Amino acid sequence: MCGITGILAFTENGKRYLHKVNASTHSLLKRGPDGEGFYEHANCALGHRRLSIIDTSELATQPFTDSSGRYTIVFNGEIFNYKELRKQLESKGILFKSQSDTEVLLYLFISEKEKCLEKTDGEFAFAIYDNVKEELFLARDRFGIKPLYYYLDGERFVFASEMKAIIAFDIPKEIDKTSLQTYLHLNYIPAPYSIFKNVLKLDAGSYMTINKEGKLNKSIYYSLPDLSVPTVFTDYEKAQVQLRSLLEKSVQQRMIADVPLGTFLSGGIDSSIITAIAAQHTKHLNTFSIGYKDEPLFDETYYAQLVAKRYKTNHTVFQLSNDDLFANLYQVLNYIDEPFADSSALAVNILSMHTRKHVTVALSGDGADEIFAGYNKHAAELKARKGGFKAQLVKSSHAILKQLPKSRNSKTGNKIRQLEKFAEGMKLSEQERYWQWAKWSGFKAGEIFTQKFTETPNGFAEFEKRKMEVLKNLNNDYNSVLLTDVQLVLENDMLVKVDRMSMSQSLEVRVPFLDHKIVDFAFSLPVHFKIDSNNRKIILKDTFKNMLPEELYHRGKQGFEVPLLQWFKTDLRTMITDDLLGNEFITEQNIFNLEAIKKLKSELFSNNPNDAVAKVWALIVFQFWWKKYLKA
Repeated sequence: MCGITGILAFTENGKRYLHKVNASTHSLLKRGPDGEGFYEHANCALGHRRLSIIDTSELATQPFTDSSGRYTIVFNGEIFNYKELRKQLESKGILFKSQSDTEVLLYLFISEKEKCLEKTDGEFAFAIYDNVKEELFLARDRFGIKPLYYYLDGERFVFASEMKAIIAFDIPKEIDKTSLQTYLHLNYIPAPYSIFKNVLKLDAGSYMTINKEGKLNKSIYYSLPDLSVPTVFTDYEKAQVQLRSLLEKSVQQRMIADVPLGTFLSGGIDSSIITAIAAQHTKHLNTFSIGYKDEPLFDETYYAQLVAKRYKTNHTVFQLSNDDLFANLYQVLNYIDEPFADSSALAVNILSMHTRKHVTVALSGDGADEIFAGYNKHAAELKARKGGFKAQLVKSSHAILKQLPKSRNSKTGNKIRQLEKFAEGMKLSEQERYWQWAKWSGFKAGEIFTQKFTETPNGFAEFEKRKMEVLKNLNNDYNSVLLTDVQLVLENDMLVKVDRMSMSQSLEVRVPFLDHKIVDFAFSLPVHFKIDSNNRKIILKDTFKNMLPEELYHRGKQGFEVPLLQWFKTDLRTMITDDLLGNEFITEQNIFNLEAIKKLKSELFSNNPNDAVAKVWALIVFQFWWKKYLKA
């Protein structure tokens, strides 16, 4: 993986920003520590930071220009079927000077223009400049595994892998108020929006062109499967055979590298399957997992070690204490250049940091939960849709559950929290329930902002509009829940977390479950192949059962929770009371309602903090970001 950036100026004044490509490129150092390159022509400048993975020689250095001198590419990602594509291009008489997938992608574009995207299996964001037309072509992979931000005004168009590289071009930094409200509900900002007005993210599965006059055209080259089409597979055994074949090919493709490679091995089903398949294609597979010395409820290293032992991998366990997590806190906050409050990013960052000491590429199990129905909320949604005596009993107990103490950090407290959430969701429509269960921080519309910041009584109308954009595919087909998860949670939370945290450590992470052929296959299956009242990810578990230790099938799913409340009451207390959420700072900043903040802090330090923990964390992340990027 790498970091890319660039600018196309439309006016003489816009050309004044061309030299900013140097600072923009340098801001992406951690995405590409192995080299730096620049290209400039007329009104365009491109920059690239390199993390050498395939063809580590100088011949593959970017920006990469074709033999005619007309087309130049900056590319972040990997094309996993590049060897097949190279053979096709060579049969047409094209000669290659490197062994890189970058060169293959460039010549495939020259040969087929935007249709090249339909032939690629990969994870990527790239830009190609045509110096004859003075036009840029940009594209992003089907599921948004790799990021691509852009900014457009009347004088220039700029793009980059991260927000910090966009900021380096001296863009106006005005907060998008709807994005901030969305962030305080979800803990992240979904594409195509960003925290800043006029800075957008190119949608997954999309491409665009921008010419020298500033005319921008966007198109979609890949969409998730149409759920109105009848399911293809009705034979369960044949579906298992197909799933095994697709995933084995995907893993094998993603093991192509000219640098050391390994797998993340959490002890869950998904990463264990990836590891089991990968181990069959190499004699010495490196595997990595983290354990939690102070939080045994979340420690899954026992199960990871069972898999590692079965496949004789070179297994490394990083045992973390809460102090280790806390020591990593400011590194993560400093790297985040757009508010993002998924606290599990701390653990992913540490795992990536330790893994990078041994390998440059790691395979992960991300994506399986979203396409095969693996989350607790998926089971809850199925129960809510089916109803029944138990569901109605929980619904009727909502008032009692609301009064009981809740915590994510204990089995009892977490169960009460889940039951209350379920009871509340039972009272809502399918769309409203999904949105309610998607939330983390749980701020109610209008309760947290100053009147000056919201400006008008209808200031939240845009928020409702964006919410409905997210929920437009939700209907009574259960697969629509999974499809919405892929578009919302996977693209904007899970993949962002893994990309930013791994790239902060110069580690490339590949996701075999997100080969588009596997995703298309998953959505061709009837729902009962994936989930029923007693089990989740049914076909995935059954297909690979003979490859995994039996113990993995007799345990619940338990996501890791960072001990935020403990920190808020100790090490981070002064940050909350006197700094980022201090009365003076809140008043001076004039974004958040002071009385609402006071009430929130009081709830946080009470005997039953409940959702205050998540709310305060979301605010701390935003305030830290605001101080770094906006405070004069």
